Amino acid sequence: MRDPFKALAETLKDEMSKSAGNALSGVPAELGTITETGLKLDNFKDEIQDYLVADFLTSLHMPAFYLVGTSVLADAEDNPIGTPSPRTRFDFEPTIIEEVRVDLSDGLLPGERVLVIPTNGGADFVVMCRVVNGGG
Repeated sequence: MRDPFKALAETLKDEMSKSAGNALSGVPAELGTITETGLKLDNFKDEIQDYLVADFLTSLHMPAFYLVGTSVLADAEDNPIGTPSPRTRFDFEPTIIEEVRVDLSDGLLPGERVLVIPTNGGADFVVMCRVVNGGG
């Protein structure tokens, strides 16, 4: 027998996906470049100094991984920095970290390419993400 709750969840997911697709189907995304003083869209002659940047709050799914490094314990008052241990492998188990903020605005640099969505009839521009050339 099929789980009715799973069937309901799948139906809701499909319907939300269709609604989001319909809502965004007419949104004209633009490519642009971050400049020293603002944002320059490929298809707009003027530079935009006052633009918005998308802000994401998400969950970070971390797989199992390991790092190699040292640890430091403070030796005494006269050596607060401490003495490093020998190189050690630190193993981390898979985990999910909730409420991770992705602050795109903090890392945008002049010359970087971005995907922009005009809003409010072209009065506002929202930088959605950085884009890179994936073709080698």
